Amino acid sequence: MIVVLRLGHRPSRDKRVTTHVALTARAFGAAEVWVSTKDVELEKTVNSVVSRFGGEFAIRTGIRWRDAIRSWKGKTVHLTMYGQRVDEVMRSLTPSSDLLLVVGAEKVPRDVFDLADWNVSVGNQPHSEIAALAVFMDRLTGGGSLYAETGGRIKVVPNPRGKTVIDSEKGQDG
Repeated sequence: MIVVLRLGHRPSRDKRVTTHVALTARAFGAAEVWVSTKDVELEKTVNSVVSRFGGEFAIRTGIRWRDAIRSWKGKTVHLTMYGQRVDEVMRSLTPSSDLLLVVGAEKVPRDVFDLADWNVSVGNQPHSEIAALAVFMDRLTGGGSLYAETGGRIKVVPNPRGKTVIDSEKGQDG
């Protein structure tokens, strides 16, 4: 099981980015996303996507992050630009591992670096936590989740020249 823990979410400022962290986690095969700040609107947004597009995915907000990391039974991976290179750490991980992936919003507290089993850099230049999460999970799963059938009522069909969406409640919307 893969769970993503989002630290430092500020609802007034990070709403869109944290939503994208959650949607990326879902699309790349995580089972849950936990957010350190309580945000009912964020929960509604993510749950709405899950209800339309399907899959088994949960969001929980208002998580006490230190307790979550300390009580996690699997391994903890903190995605940062200051850690070991992603390719070095991948040798120690499998998609079947129980992993808690930690991504920050604002400056990540020093404790996270000490509590994590691995601090993993996805590049050593500043970039988005969304990008780091996507690259890490894609490498971990070998891209296996990208086109998985989720059983939702909405299905996007690959189309080289347009947009093909099938909504089982409304029919095709091309």
